[in-house]
Amino acid sequence: MKFEFIRAEQAHFSISVLCRLLQVSRSGFYAWRRRPPSPRHSADERLKVLVREAHEQGRRTYGSPRVHRALRTQGVRISRKRVIRLMQAENLVGRARRRYRCTTVSEPGLPVAANLLQRRFTADGPNQRWVGDTTELTTPEGKLYLAAIIDLYSRFVVGWALSAMNDRHLTLKALDMALRRRRPEEGLLHHSDQGCTYASEDYQRVLEQHGLRCSMSRRGNCYDNAAMESWFSTLKNELGESFQSASDAKVKLFDYIEVFYNQQRMHSAIGYAAPAEFERAAA
Repeated sequence: MKFEFIRAEQAHFSISVLCRLLQVSRSGFYAWRRRPPSPRHSADERLKVLVREAHEQGRRTYGSPRVHRALRTQGVRISRKRVIRLMQAENLVGRARRRYRCTTVSEPGLPVAANLLQRRFTADGPNQRWVGDTTELTTPEGKLYLAAIIDLYSRFVVGWALSAMNDRHLTLKALDMALRRRRPEEGLLHHSDQGCTYASEDYQRVLEQHGLRCSMSRRGNCYDNAAMESWFSTLKNELGESFQSASDAKVKLFDYIEVFYNQQRMHSAIGYAAPAEFERAAA
């Protein structure tokens, strides 16, 4: 470590001064510098490049579990502890998830469905259980609202919409994308909170027309829709929740959801596969 420090600082201080301060000999330093790197050091240098590349491919959001899985997928034999050590040496860190913040707006008098999902956040196949919710984003011009629907089988975002108004038109637009994209059979379970946009007559009519069963969380209970809240937390942590404008938000959300999240990002709940990859493999 002392010789490494001397090599790093020799451009600013003389080697003689550094050796004297650290109480090592100049001959020892020069002998160390001429010595060829050990096989482990050479391997570490090669692996650092691969670790940085995996971290970059994960858009600098991956922590050691996903970086380790990405390397193993490429056929690189490396332990999780070594990945942690190399990431620390390169100052590479993943994004820590933020705490949940409730934004549900309910309206007394609207019909409320029973909680049929019962926190069963898995499915045996696609288009069996969907969860949906809405969250707030910000711009200098004001708030934006993002409505999204996720398939619990693969965590694929099947529908989403963005608007400056948090109304039924926003959630209906996300639902319309999901229905057109997936064309589910009757009997699919659609779960949301008790927000007025989901309990509205228009939204319920569309669910009924397509034979979708409606399920709703208990009032004020975020854990009943934890999979959706977890996705919003991931989105805001990795992409952010503040944008320069509405158009900036739309472009970045499309890139994150359709290009990165659905097609590339490894998801721990489905064996560190990307949602689209998981569905293709199962099909």
